[in-house]
Amino acid sequence: MKKQRICVDMDDTMCDTVGEHLARYNAEHGVNVLREQFHGQWLWDFVPEEHRPFLKKTMSCDDFFEDLDVFPHAVRVLERLQQHYEIYIATAAMIFPNSFASKYRWLQRHVPFISSDQYVYCGDKSILHADYLIDDIPGYLDRFMGQGVLFTQGHNVSNTKYPRVKDWLEVEEYFLPGGKARTESGVPRAEERPQD
Repeated sequence: MKKQRICVDMDDTMCDTVGEHLARYNAEHGVNVLREQFHGQWLWDFVPEEHRPFLKKTMSCDDFFEDLDVFPHAVRVLERLQQHYEIYIATAAMIFPNSFASKYRWLQRHVPFISSDQYVYCGDKSILHADYLIDDIPGYLDRFMGQGVLFTQGHNVSNTKYPRVKDWLEVEEYFLPGGKARTESGVPRAEERPQD
C-alpha cells in the first residue's frame, strides 16, 4: 500500500526561528522583549519601524539558520512518522537565499534519517504534491491542495480555518496509529481515512 505523504515546514514548526530572531534583536538593541508581548502578531509588526531593517538583515546572515533550537519531541516524532508516511521537509528559503546552506546543515545534523532528496526549498508551497502540510503560516496552507495542519505559534493564534497542533506530541497524536486526538474540525487521523 502506498504511503501518504506529509510535507513539514522547518522554521517555527520544527525549530525555534522566532526565538533566535528575538535573542539577536534583544542583544542588538539592549532590550528584553518577551514573546508574550507580541502574542497574536509577528515580531516584525511589534518592533518600531526603524528596527525592521535590522530584522531583515539578521535573517539574511549566513549563520542565522545554523543553530536554531529544535522543538521538543520533533526529532523523535519525525522518525516515527517516517515509518508510516513519506516525509518531506518543505521550507520557504527563497526569501532569504543565504539560508540554503545553513538550513541544509541544520537538517543534516538534526534529522539525518530524512534524505536530502526529501528537502524541498521553495517559495510558493502550492506547488507541493502531498496529502498533508504541517506549517505555522496559514497563507501557505491556503494555497496547498492537500490537508493543511496549522502548527500553533503566537502569530497564528487567531486563525480557525485549519486543524491545529500545538506541539510535536499533538502531531504524534494526530498522525500516528493509536493516537486519541481528533482535530477541532473533526478531520480523522490519517490512519482512519480510506486508502486507495
